[in-house]
Amino acid sequence: MTFVKLLLSFAPWIAFLIIARDTLHRVEIGLVAALILSVVMAMLKLHRGIIMYVGVTFFTGATIAVLGFHNMWTIRHLGVLANGALAIGSWVTLLIGRPFTLDYARQHTDPAKWHDPVFIRVNELLTSVWAATFTANTAIAWVLMKHLIPEWVCHAASYTTLIAAAAFTSWYPAHLRKRAARAQQVAPEPA
Repeated sequence: MTFVKLLLSFAPWIAFLIIARDTLHRVEIGLVAALILSVVMAMLKLHRGIIMYVGVTFFTGATIAVLGFHNMWTIRHLGVLANGALAIGSWVTLLIGRPFTLDYARQHTDPAKWHDPVFIRVNELLTSVWAATFTANTAIAWVLMKHLIPEWVCHAASYTTLIAAAAFTSWYPAHLRKRAARAQQVAPEPA
């Protein structure tokens, strides 16, 4: 998965992260923007699979709770809830045997390889990395909400885990392809 496609797949969450800062008004705008992006991307099939449903469900519920009911508990816990929704969604895809990264990896993989055990294992690993990242960010969001450590430390830790997961997601499949190509070059000819 290319870095740009990866960013695109998380566009609603990224928009929410960027917009929903500091004021209730910005949180409301961020929720509406993320909900609209989630729905439009789902309709255009730019966003797919369980993570799409997690996004649409989360942003619909959070938008109703915040805009419709001005639910302060939801507002206070929004960071924990958002990261927790992504973590749960990611872990569920692993538990049901359909790692969410498969939906994106299949876009640029020969259909003949879709059921290859290596292809499946790579996507299980990539989804596990994301699930662990979202789980860590859920804990970081909780620490931030409780003001247990400085805000900048929480943000630095959160962004670092996300960047590391994105970098690994881009690097690892390319690394495996290069390794397989090298192995083919040095493989002896059958007698």
